[in-house]
Amino acid sequence: MRLRVRHVTRYRFDQPQARLVQLLRLRPQNNPGQSVVWWNIEVDRDARLREGRDGYGNRTTMLYVDGPLDAIEVAVAGEVLTEDRHGLVGGPEPLPPLAFVQPTPLTRADAAVAAFVDELGLPDDPLSRAHALNVGIHARLAPLPATLGLDQSAAARLEDGHADPQGMAHVLLAAARAVGMPARYVAGHLFRPDIAAGHAAHGWAELFVDGHGWIGFDPALGLCPAEQHVRVAVGLDHQQAAPVAGARIGGGDEVLAVDVAVAPASAAS
Repeated sequence: MRLRVRHVTRYRFDQPQARLVQLLRLRPQNNPGQSVVWWNIEVDRDARLREGRDGYGNRTTMLYVDGPLDAIEVAVAGEVLTEDRHGLVGGPEPLPPLAFVQPTPLTRADAAVAAFVDELGLPDDPLSRAHALNVGIHARLAPLPATLGLDQSAAARLEDGHADPQGMAHVLLAAARAVGMPARYVAGHLFRPDIAAGHAAHGWAELFVDGHGWIGFDPALGLCPAEQHVRVAVGLDHQQAAPVAGARIGGGDEVLAVDVAVAPASAAS
């Protein structure tokens, strides 16, 4: 499938800012399941952009803007060819699987997570175990739309019984690591022709399965990622794979608006 992605981030500040520095993880990269046709990052004012990679191998862009600055828009657009590999990632990896067994504050397995895993009665076969975790979390948690400001820790989402895709992925990471499976968060995009709100940023998980390598699991759908998914960045949790992170020099408050659209390239405007 050929998908076109448009991701626009807008900042507005109630006081002029002297300087803005952003780390952008907005560029997907080629792997056996996807090929980047073209990809652009545009900023609506003079800015310096420096390309690089982080410790997880993600493509990064450092954005530097000098003030005075009261607003800024970063627009990302591109097209990606995807194929359904039934979740298999493949390709070279910069880090060994054991780098992804450590918990984070968002993915720590508390007693409730451990009890949930026990209730599932997981099979011994690693691949079957991974699928059972994914399906079990999909069945346990009621879906929420992506919500800014929500406590996205695995413990909080499991206790609440509701989660958006990001929160469901954190629960899967916590559960997988609790049974000794390396697991990492994936930030990306999802095309959902049946739900308009699904044309947006998305998150899922990848588990390392002995004998198979890294395999993607999307607990929000209860399935493995397919050709509707565009993989962008990975990390131990959402914070470490976040599309935008940074700092500003200046007082006051900011208002952030993010607009993400995904559509087949033939239907995109």
